[in-house]
Formats: sequence, structure tokens, C-alpha cells
Amino acid sequence: MTLRHFRIFLAVCERLSMTEAARQLHISQPSVTQAIHEMENHYGILLFERLGRHIYLTAAGENLKQYAYQILSLCQQAEDSLTAMQHQLPIRLGVSITIGDIFLVELLTHCRQIHPEWDILSAIHNTEELEQLLMEDKLDLALVEGRVHSPYLVSRPILTDYLTLIASPNSEWSRKAITAPQDLDDLPVFVREQGSGTRDLFERVLEDHHLTCRIIGVYNNSEAIMELQVGGSPAAILDKPVADYFLTQDGKDKFDVINIPDTKPEYLAFAINKDNKELLKQVNDAMAKLKESGEFQKIYKKWFNTDMPNLPTSSEEVLK
Repeated sequence: MTLRHFRIFLAVCERLSMTEAARQLHISQPSVTQAIHEMENHYGILLFERLGRHIYLTAAGENLKQYAYQILSLCQQAEDSLTAMQHQLPIRLGVSITIGDIFLVELLTHCRQIHPEWDILSAIHNTEELEQLLMEDKLDLALVEGRVHSPYLVSRPILTDYLTLIASPNSEWSRKAITAPQDLDDLPVFVREQGSGTRDLFERVLEDHHLTCRIIGVYNNSEAIMELQVGGSPAAILDKPVADYFLTQDGKDKFDVINIPDTKPEYLAFAINKDNKELLKQVNDAMAKLKESGEFQKIYKKWFNTDMPNLPTSSEEVLK
């Protein structure tokens, strides 16, 4: 027996009509009849007497009715209790290394201004690790670079992400005209680690254009910037938001950011389990409030010294 059986049974008890019970529950009358027959077969006793066009509860039906009310009441109490507990539990937030390097503190500050009741625990991983943690229910929400691959997750873009080459002004790459991806062939470069959205996008660019590169170091964003500063590398492949951020903050005249032509954009995005509809609604509402108030645009301008572009509603939309 399922909760559905008990709900149908109680509706028939209250209405003493299969047709009226079906109308109340917005299901077909044959579905109601079938559910009652299944219950009577399961318990081996009649729950209703059929006399002409009328039905009446039997003694067994009266007895079961009290238990059905208790069963559904306990289920509702359990649901209410767990829903309340969910509001009390911290939101487990994972962020990619790019976002952790740059945006995390300010994003958390604004989230807490909008939702002071939220208790947020955060951790930094690369995109592949974040997706796995979401699937294992070890995270509620993640901010990722690039694509999420699982059909059980949904993503909501917040920033446009392109690959860029960042180089010291006196390097050969700053002096070289980059007019097509082919100009990067055999590039000696620092790259991000396997599993990061940046590395995934870079490898797809190489594959799409049949290019090779000489990887001379694997670093996160901050480490790559430091190596460029001390002359440890001629160039590094970074996300454009990262490069723009470092230039805006303290990198003016220290680096050249070279856009890579003819490459498709990716997005920094929220990723969340499709079944977590309540949290997804809260996240969407929070982002909508930030944008409606103009606060998100202000943050974007502060970070990148440029206006925020229009974004798709989902990363899946970009890939259609």
C-alpha cells in the first residue's frame, strides 16, 4: 500500500462517491476504482458496500479510516519537520578555483545581505570535483566553470567566460599578432590542472583546431600570475574574467591580455541538483534581486571595469 492509496481511500470516505473523489483529486474515476479494488484485495476484506448507485463504508472501512488519517498525518509531520530542519541546516556551497580566487568573499557578503538567515559553508574544488560532490549529495550548490555533464544537474550562468592568453609585456607572445587559434600552435604555456573548467575548454580548443602546445607548468590562477610576475613563464592560459580581474585590481601595465579569436564562450554558473527545487528557486530569486537592484551590475563593473553582457538562462541553452 502507498500513500496514494490512502489519500484516494480517504477522499472516497469523505465523499462516498468514486466520481466526486476523482474530481477532488483531479484524477480519473477508473483510477479511483482501481485503487480501492487494490486495497480490498490487499487486505482481503470489503471496505465499501455498493448498493445501487450509492456506496457505504463497511465496519472494516471505518476501522481503516482512522489509521489512514494517522498515517497521512504522520507523513505530513515528518515532511514539515524535515523541511524546517532543511532551513536550519547550512547550505553546502562549493566553488571552482577561479571563483574562489576572485569572487567568493564578495558573493558571500551579498548573499548574506539578501538572505541573512542563510548559514553557508564553502569549499574550493575544481569543476570536475564539484560535479561529483553534487552527485554524491555532499554539496547543495556549486559555482562552476564551463559545462556540467550530468543530466541530473542544472546550471544557471552568471558570467561569460572566454579563454585568454596572459603574457608579460616583454614576452614574444605580447609582440606576436594573434589573429586565429592556429597562431597558438606549439605555444609554451602554463595551464590549469586536469578537471578544471579552464583546462577542459583549452583542450577542446586545441582539439577543434588540431593544435598542440608545450605545457611547461600546471598551476592554479594565482600561482600562474605569480610565475608571470617573476618571469617563470612567457604566458599562461586563463579565463578572461580572471585576467580582467587581475588587470583591474593590480595588474595594469604588468600583463597583456590577448584574446583568442574564433573560440566559443563558456560560462561561470551555478550548478544544482534538478530535484532540489526549493534551493534552486531561492538562488534564482536572489540573483534576480541582485540584478533588479543594479547591485550585480555594480559588482561586475567593479571587478572587470566593463558592463555586464546579456547572459543565456542556462548553460544547456548555449549548447543547443
